[in-house]
Amino acid sequence: MSKATEMCTKQDLLRLLESDQDAHLDFLQALVRTPSSNPPGDTRDAVKLVEQHLRKYGIGSRIIAPHTEAPNLVSVIDGASEHHSSRRLVLNGHVDCFPVVDADQWQRDPYSGDILDGFIHGRSVVDMKAGTAASIIAYTCIHRFRSQLAGQCVLEVVSDEETGGKYGTRYLLEDDEGKETWKGDCVLNAEPCGLGSIRFGEKGTLRMTFTVTTQGGHGAYVHRDEGAIRIAARMIDRLVGLETLKSEAQDVDLDRYLQRQDVRAVADNIMGEGAADSMLRPTVNVGIISGGAKVNMIPSSCSVEVDIRLPIGLEAETVLSRIDELLCDIPEASYTVQAAASNPAVHSPIKHELVDLIQRNAETIGRSKPLPIVSLGATDCKHFRYHDVPAYSYGPSPDTQAGRDERVSAEDFLHTIRVHTLTAWDYLGGAP
Repeated sequence: MSKATEMCTKQDLLRLLESDQDAHLDFLQALVRTPSSNPPGDTRDAVKLVEQHLRKYGIGSRIIAPHTEAPNLVSVIDGASEHHSSRRLVLNGHVDCFPVVDADQWQRDPYSGDILDGFIHGRSVVDMKAGTAASIIAYTCIHRFRSQLAGQCVLEVVSDEETGGKYGTRYLLEDDEGKETWKGDCVLNAEPCGLGSIRFGEKGTLRMTFTVTTQGGHGAYVHRDEGAIRIAARMIDRLVGLETLKSEAQDVDLDRYLQRQDVRAVADNIMGEGAADSMLRPTVNVGIISGGAKVNMIPSSCSVEVDIRLPIGLEAETVLSRIDELLCDIPEASYTVQAAASNPAVHSPIKHELVDLIQRNAETIGRSKPLPIVSLGATDCKHFRYHDVPAYSYGPSPDTQAGRDERVSAEDFLHTIRVHTLTAWDYLGGAP
């Protein structure tokens, strides 16, 4: 099968993917070996690698770069089937990643891309170059037989996901002249979520900076001034209490679904014991504390940066109102909201054609039926959901994400390719 006009079935696609496994692994290794940490956010080499890869398969693409060092690559397949459809499927993934701050403590070079004991190793392989590579490979595969497809398939390889998407997905959907094309009708994404789950929604973020200011003084005179750090410690203890806050706007049916034992078991199995509870309640992470000038001085200021994650149904205004109550007797404390990094929780329908297709294809290939759950962390899927475009993630395990010795199972990577290829094929009307 070498021509776009040749007939193809899903079994043909699986055989093709099987025969090209080594090439798929090579491509992922090359992507991991191309650093694209954010910060600083320079993804030009990674995007160039993707552009060259597509060109090898005769696939055209173009660059949209509102920020020169953070380009986005887009490409569109127009199906040529006589059974015309106006539906448009978006395959979206990012190439920017977390930086490496402890390279000397890794077992191997963080950008090695080595394959050892069935795992591909390296920074970004989990979040999310394995997933993005899977989307790219799925796209090249269905492009080969595009004459049998109806509608459009859109590939978006974006930058700036790790810092909010201002120059990436958000820009494509809100500011670019082709934004209606980039939105699509639904989105298939391969963020690391574990092959036992489909992520249909994600918690919101409320990023805040608290500042405590006092007079300060000599360290022996604490009877005169408690000091900014001790006051901040009391404040932090109260902020952690926000984790018991409940929303009055919680969707009863959604809450009932997320309380199901099988759904809870999937969440805990993939993300660790306690994840099922975290899907339904706010969490508070104190990420940065800065204060004090000298050990024998009472600190006059202390800055605390806090990351609060909001479950679906809990609004930021509710949390801020409660924080105001908690701080009413701590006049030394004030806060600001990091608006650019704060986003409401959002979700897509649990029952959707794309969810059914992902589940069916995962089972066909021999895996258990993945269940829809909520992501604890943020993804670019939120930007589509804010525009009422259903978006779903299905990808490798999040284990070791952003951690030391980051790695992905090679088989999970190959499985993700298969499911994404077959799901896109089905959605766009390919032959059974």
